[in-house]
Amino acid sequence: MKNNRRYLICLVLSIITIAIYWQVLHFDFTYFDDPKYVTENPNVQQGLTWDSIRWAFTTEHASNWHPLTWLSLMLDRELFGLNAGAFHLVSLLLHVANTILLFIVLNRCTRALWPSAFVAIGFALHPLHVESVVWIAERKDVLSALFWMLTTLAYVRYVEQPKIAQYMTVFLVLALGLMAKPMLVTLPCVLLLLDYWPLKRMELEQSTGDKDVGVNRSSSLGSRKPLLFLVLEKAPFFALAAASSIVTLIVQKRTVMSMETFSLKARVTNALVCYATYIARVFWPVRLAIFYPHRGDTLPEWQVAFAIVVLVFISTWVILSGRKRHYLVVGWLWYLGTLLPVIGLVQVGAQAMADRYTYLPLTGLFIIIAWSARDLAAQWRYRRTILAVAGLILCAALMLSSWVQIRHWRNSITLFEHALNVTSNNYLAHYGLGVALAEEGKTEQAIEHYKTALGIKPDYTDVSFNLAKALAEQGRIREAIPHYNEVLKSKPGDADVYNSLGLALVEHGDLEQAFSVYRSGLDFNPKNAHLHSNLGVALLQQGQLDKAFNELQVALDLLPVSETHNNMGMLLASKDQLVEAIEHYNEAIRLDPRNAKAYYNLGNAFLAQSKLEEAAAGYRTAISIKPDYAKALGNLAVVLSQQGKLDEAIYYFTEAARAEPGDVEFRCNLADALLEKGQIEKSAKEYREALQIEPGHPRAHRGLKDMEERKTSADSP
Repeated sequence: MKNNRRYLICLVLSIITIAIYWQVLHFDFTYFDDPKYVTENPNVQQGLTWDSIRWAFTTEHASNWHPLTWLSLMLDRELFGLNAGAFHLVSLLLHVANTILLFIVLNRCTRALWPSAFVAIGFALHPLHVESVVWIAERKDVLSALFWMLTTLAYVRYVEQPKIAQYMTVFLVLALGLMAKPMLVTLPCVLLLLDYWPLKRMELEQSTGDKDVGVNRSSSLGSRKPLLFLVLEKAPFFALAAASSIVTLIVQKRTVMSMETFSLKARVTNALVCYATYIARVFWPVRLAIFYPHRGDTLPEWQVAFAIVVLVFISTWVILSGRKRHYLVVGWLWYLGTLLPVIGLVQVGAQAMADRYTYLPLTGLFIIIAWSARDLAAQWRYRRTILAVAGLILCAALMLSSWVQIRHWRNSITLFEHALNVTSNNYLAHYGLGVALAEEGKTEQAIEHYKTALGIKPDYTDVSFNLAKALAEQGRIREAIPHYNEVLKSKPGDADVYNSLGLALVEHGDLEQAFSVYRSGLDFNPKNAHLHSNLGVALLQQGQLDKAFNELQVALDLLPVSETHNNMGMLLASKDQLVEAIEHYNEAIRLDPRNAKAYYNLGNAFLAQSKLEEAAAGYRTAISIKPDYAKALGNLAVVLSQQGKLDEAIYYFTEAARAEPGDVEFRCNLADALLEKGQIEKSAKEYREALQIEPGHPRAHRGLKDMEERKTSADSP
């Protein structure tokens, strides 16, 4: 009967967790860290190869050493391509597994079914955990938590059967967990806490501690040991944690903030306020955001004082009541201790706090709440009914709150707009929203957000870089160059800056200066595949085909990514080697199924072979990825016109002209199609629109003249 209950609880936990998170299958990647981890990470985009696996174990990318996280993302890329929904599904399934394992571990240790289930429900459904589950870049949270739960379960098995094989299993699983995220450095301390309660392995003075009301007497596993023995027993685990900490400090050296940036006073006061704030948000989870700006030395003194009062009050309660209720000590120290590495005393990044940091620490508070509720209700007459009703109400409230919070992660725009609504002076949210708007072609709005972000934080080089790109996209190269130079002051030799500036110069026809920029970038980064690839494109545009081929081949040898295959295809197509070009376009699409340019170029290659159906398919796919892709819209209309589908061609010519209202050729194509259809007035209107854009345009003049002659001829008797 008890086994049936456990299975039923596991099933219910799975169903309700999937029910509230299922919406993420339709969510996109975000523009905050997801590009760094997946969408713009060439090593992850290769999938699982020997080179990418070697990179995973040796890289310091993203200021972390977590090879298992990289391998997890590479496996997703191998299996699902760049399907964001599939990445989200894997993270969701990991969260479900963590929830079930947490329930199994607590129930196995305590023999307390319903309190264990309550803790698991809180873990599964609390809104503070949404960020860890739905943010693809935070795969390291849910993956490392899986190894946390498996390590704890292996440790319980070792306590039940103290054999060397069981002990080595604990060691190995902990090592794997640390390779997913170094957050597990506190796990050896938590295992010591579990020795105290509920495993009851720790020798204590004969006192009220033996009358622990928080766990069944029958749950004591094995004989009791002195504290020193239990610490030495875990010495190899502490050694693993120490090694992981050292590696983490080394790889994060560039992101650790100096004391000049955040003083010791600012760190300590912020840590105190964060400890209290997380507790408050357990009970009232509102105004949650992806980023909370650090306030440095400007925290109000009353907030710090209030936080100290809260922490002292709870600590005093735990000390006074903990001798009888050991779960209070374990829950409180679990919370305080597991948050310590990320509480900001060693400040990594510019955030004051983060919801994702609570993914494992909140378990301690859930333990306190669950077992305290059981003890409080022990003498109530209808305690089972009251607790059941209260549990259902709480579960419903958590589900609703998390459902709403999850919806903010639908895409980058909804995510950062929400952050701006619930925080103030949030320069990162302005920056993130600017990036998202720029991706949607809303460049002017993006520029405004970039400027606002720089007004709050003038030294934010990422904003300067993106502002420069946005200005360059609008043709404001003169305005963009100072921002590029500003970035190079703080990041000398940054390949991304050289690439972006070079692309902007090529786009606006300044090939000579673009060559100079690319070559300067290659002086600093001789093995940067993107610089070689973009230099190849510039040489292609100047007609230096052999030199262009050499640069693109070097780029492919260094890093065979989608864009470089697309560029090589363009070069081969310019040499009329269409079969080889199509092979490269197809490889570009295989590597990145969302590469609209590759589909467009594939359509062009088929059009050059007079394969109209295949050409139309390529253009249609490009448009499905990028609906305002004017060139694809225009070329699809040309193909449809050649196929005699004039009505559909007119529709796409119209869409192309709407996407690029300043393009005279699109308007002339539309006017020609309308004239062929016999819609003379509409055709005349489009020719006149073209002449307003470019007075004296010969094709528009000729078309208008031909139309007038046709009209005169039709009016003659």
